[in-house]
Amino acid sequence: MCQRFNGVHNCREFPSLLALNGYIQASRALMITSIVCGTFGLLLALIGVQCSKAGGENYVLKGRLAGTAGVLFIFQGLCTLIAVSWYAFNITQEFFNPLHAGTKYEIGEGLYMGWCSAVLAIAGGACLTCSCQMGTEEKYRLPYQAKGTVYSGPAPTRSVAASTYGRNAYV
Repeated sequence: MCQRFNGVHNCREFPSLLALNGYIQASRALMITSIVCGTFGLLLALIGVQCSKAGGENYVLKGRLAGTAGVLFIFQGLCTLIAVSWYAFNITQEFFNPLHAGTKYEIGEGLYMGWCSAVLAIAGGACLTCSCQMGTEEKYRLPYQAKGTVYSGPAPTRSVAASTYGRNAYV
């Protein structure tokens, strides 16, 4: 780390990344885990949404991929929340410690952004996990079937439904 004051260089080498405090190293590891989980969750979510052409027309597999992506997003949010909260706790402890001789840091915008991103990742992952279909096959009742029967085949096209009903059948 070099600083320049009026043409004079004042350089101080940082000895090692391993010389940092343990909570900073753990927070880095948690944030790297969070980034990896978020990246894989995003890829799985893009493949697992029903409107995507990737992955074919197997909606059961797409539902499972979307559910897995939701779990990864929840794990990402938890890792971020733990790392940011732990770092903020240690900053607060050092700030109010009268015996701390080092630099006293304050809670800044980066920590607030970390908390917001963690809450949004957890909420988005919960929504994605709850909205996916994890069943083995799609079962739904067609409008022209009796109330006790369930159709478990492919979805009817609009032309089949239109040919079955007259124009006054829709509400």
